[in-house]
Amino acid sequence: MGRLPTAPLVCLAVLFSICGRPAQALQTPTGDHAAHHRFVLPSFTFEDGTTLPNTVVSYGTYGRPNAGRDNVILLPSSYMADHHDNDWLIGPGQALDTTRWFLVATELFGNGHSSSPSNTPEPHHGPRFPRATIRDNVEAVHRLLVDELHVRRLVAVIGFSMGAEQAFQWAVSYPDYVDRIVALAGTARCWPHGKVRLDAELASIRSDTAFHGGDYTSPPRDGIRLFSLVWAGWLTSQEWWHQELWKGPAWPPGDSYESVVGYFADSLFAGLDANDLILQAETWRQHDVGVTKGYDGSLARALGAISARVLYMPVATDLYFPVSDAKAEARLIRRADLVPIPSLWGHVAGGGGDEGSRPFVNQRIGAFLRER
Repeated sequence: MGRLPTAPLVCLAVLFSICGRPAQALQTPTGDHAAHHRFVLPSFTFEDGTTLPNTVVSYGTYGRPNAGRDNVILLPSSYMADHHDNDWLIGPGQALDTTRWFLVATELFGNGHSSSPSNTPEPHHGPRFPRATIRDNVEAVHRLLVDELHVRRLVAVIGFSMGAEQAFQWAVSYPDYVDRIVALAGTARCWPHGKVRLDAELASIRSDTAFHGGDYTSPPRDGIRLFSLVWAGWLTSQEWWHQELWKGPAWPPGDSYESVVGYFADSLFAGLDANDLILQAETWRQHDVGVTKGYDGSLARALGAISARVLYMPVATDLYFPVSDAKAEARLIRRADLVPIPSLWGHVAGGGGDEGSRPFVNQRIGAFLRER
């Protein structure tokens, strides 16, 4: 079945230390290494009505655009991830071969690189940062693609977890801009069971006496540790724990339940900013494509209006985004292929965390992109 990588794979790639520089559209190095960019919007108004000056979208690019710029695929990031989130799908022999595709990998507001509570000056620092939605992220990236990269249409939007939420939102918000989407271990709305989990995680951070309503002078480490512990209980699957699939010579924490749980609690979100964690969790919690303007809160109407082709790949054992939710949504989409990922690794399998299921996912995505 594979193993969990050394990096804390929650839907969370390791956050690399990236030096900021102005976006230089379409410049990439050779090979499959990403070129990092920053796109700065002089001002951006969020759905909550807040206008933020100098709003930053951090992103990476792989490969090169062709003459018509019609080989572009968007890869929006998952929770607290950076633009390396989907590297496991990129390269020779993988679904996303950069000799064919130009890949734009964007980073959600709140990850510490794009505009975030932790890196925005007053009066919008910390808990005063706008309540960013998935639609806010999609709108900012649309401006990046159109105004900076001059992309007229996307071949596909491919995303894992919160990246999948963004993929669905793209198909609803910009139906004439997206040919197809791939949703890996993520749904078109956050269903009540997911909200309960997120409520518990958010309460964990806020219960720390060091938190002070988000105006902390030192990190609320106990709250973040508890947040991580709650997260860990949902991260894989019951069978993953039952079969002790963490065992193996390459698993860093060791071969005991105690060492694995301790690693999750101490390492999943260590060093990340509490307000950033909260912002993205709330972005996740409130997401629902049905509340997009024009659909009056109807998920069925919004999904029924999707014209893009959809490859919907939930993980068979995912506790974050259960396959039953994906099945219910897929029935509402006109052109959706529902292909569950057969893995006992739960949610992380949708982000490449189960090495055994990576070839299956890569093959299905590659075939989907080749279909006429």
